Amino acid sequence: MRVGSDGPAASMSSRQQSQPDPAARLLGERLRRLRLQRGVTLSEAAVTIRASAAKISRLERAATQPKARDVRDLAAFYRAGREELAEIEYLLSQSSNGAWYTQYSDVTPDFLKRLIGLEQGAERIIMYEALVVPGLLQTREYARAVISAALPMDAENERRVALRLDRQRILRQPDRPVLTALLDEGVLHRPRGGRRVMRRQLEQLLALGQVPGTNIRIVEFVHSGDVSPPYPITHLRLRDGRPAEVVYVESIGSATYLTRPEETERYRLVLNRLMEQAASRKRTEELLREAIEKYR
Repeated sequence: MRVGSDGPAASMSSRQQSQPDPAARLLGERLRRLRLQRGVTLSEAAVTIRASAAKISRLERAATQPKARDVRDLAAFYRAGREELAEIEYLLSQSSNGAWYTQYSDVTPDFLKRLIGLEQGAERIIMYEALVVPGLLQTREYARAVISAALPMDAENERRVALRLDRQRILRQPDRPVLTALLDEGVLHRPRGGRRVMRRQLEQLLALGQVPGTNIRIVEFVHSGDVSPPYPITHLRLRDGRPAEVVYVESIGSATYLTRPEETERYRLVLNRLMEQAASRKRTEELLREAIEKYR
């Protein structure tokens, strides 16, 4: 790859810079929701910050870097409440700071960048997976097998693997989130990457389950039929100054983010039912050890 100003590297750099920051995108969505709730048009909002309707639109789409004064003036004009203001201030601070994952912008879809950004500020994460080990718990070889199964083999797959492993840094930081991973029993019997790769992945799950603040539980077949949704769910409870909680529901090529209390409550109930039916820690260890032996 040439690195001249008109070569492929230059065009890749411009694409990276054009990618909206996850915090800026969430900030824009929050401002748009407030504006619509108050019945304010783009033109009316623009008068508040002495700008054009097009600028308000760009701000809401995260197509321009948000300015603190504009954001605060708009929040005041929209009569944002105390919790809403706290969320806006946090997102504003995050959108002005560079993030480690921006180096992977060219291989990371926007919906995933938003999740990674939220993971950085989570105090508790509860996730359910029916088909694969969650990305935060994957080994390098297992991640490579999962990514290669979903995407054609190309030169960027190793960078996608590196991103997945880098995401796991939140589990090693001093203020790491409390993590609960609920896995359908089928995950243990689906040997991604072959027997050796699967055995090492299960050994890692067994070891991570011993780490304080990390809770790995298997939902056995006998119980999963009545309580398991056919899609992965991630629930994040965020630290003070952030939106209270976010639910992330992923599908092929896209994802949905839910923040309204009535929406997050519905998915929280689903996760609670899964937790009630999941095997105990001791039984989960037994299931993992049995599966490990099967792959020897």
